[in-house]
Amino acid sequence: MSDPAGSGRSAVRRPGLGLRLLAVLLPGTPQLLVRRWGRGALLLLAWLGLLSLAVTRMDRVFGAGRGARLEAWVAALTLVALAGGVALYAYRDALRFADVAEPRPRGQWGLVAQAFRRNRLAVFGLAVIALLYAAALLTPLLAPYNPLVPGDLASERLLSPSGSHWLGTDHFGRDVLSRILYGARISLTIGFVAVGISITIGTLLGAVSGYVGGRADAIIMRFVDMIISFPSLVLLITVVALFTPSIFLIVAVLGLTQWPGTARIVRGEVLSLKERDFVQAARALGYSRRRIVLRHLIPNALAPVIVTATLGIGNVIVLEAGLSFLGFGVQPPTPSWGTMVADGRVYLLNAWWLATCPGLAIVFTVLSFNLVGDGLRDALDPRLRA
Repeated sequence: MSDPAGSGRSAVRRPGLGLRLLAVLLPGTPQLLVRRWGRGALLLLAWLGLLSLAVTRMDRVFGAGRGARLEAWVAALTLVALAGGVALYAYRDALRFADVAEPRPRGQWGLVAQAFRRNRLAVFGLAVIALLYAAALLTPLLAPYNPLVPGDLASERLLSPSGSHWLGTDHFGRDVLSRILYGARISLTIGFVAVGISITIGTLLGAVSGYVGGRADAIIMRFVDMIISFPSLVLLITVVALFTPSIFLIVAVLGLTQWPGTARIVRGEVLSLKERDFVQAARALGYSRRRIVLRHLIPNALAPVIVTATLGIGNVIVLEAGLSFLGFGVQPPTPSWGTMVADGRVYLLNAWWLATCPGLAIVFTVLSFNLVGDGLRDALDPRLRA
């Protein structure tokens, strides 16, 4: 249908008011009406699941004590945000498939997203990661039992998986599923924050080293070589053993010891970028070194940093689990995947679920991050993308 103004552009057909209301009140239904079965079913199931969780678990928010009130309200706000996100996405998607205008040209990040979506394994890994972080934030509403309260040792100790305890109970009668959910918050938070610290330090030092050069480059790189020369696990154990183990100490130690690899990658990128025309033009205009590094070099070197960060989260989760397994990580009774594996190894023959379930959680989490990292690497490389 041509434009009445004669501009030559295609007209835009918007769905009616009823269809738009349906997209907000019951997300996924408009997609099912136009036979987009996969997307429609996924949106509808997500909406119904969040709605049922809100109806059945809101008593935990209002009935929580002072110590648990904050995390319960965080879970409730996360639930509202997720429901709003599902409704907004369904609404915009309903507008998109009713829009018959000519497609707009994609930018560079649009091409990256399109290439990433073609990699089904990477998309699957991203979906698993999103579900894990959503479950970690919603843990106070999802966990069926308190992970710290022991059960009746006479009747609830080492119960196999059943309807009342989906993943069984441990040697103290505590629900394994609840402890895995609460342990996910520890592992995912430590991985995300520690990698954020290491990526920030490595990017800044690598950019300064590559751009300034000279004595500063030599000092930074020799310091990097010194840190890399120590075995990482031995260095972590040594540092943690000198202080009282805690979550904050684990985050600080992992974040301050995992940055040398990022610094080397960024330095190599900056050595190549600083000879480009746009950097030479910035110098000719009299821009300061700080502005050139922060506004011109670092943004153009972010592609390998993003891939490194994605792969690094999985590595940090494994390191944290190893420290907890050895007794230098998160201390009992706080649930952690590594601690649960360490506790369950004694009962591996007669209570296999104690070590197997948290071990599988570590495997699938790290595998998902690796799949996303591989997908981002392929999508960010123009040669592979082409």
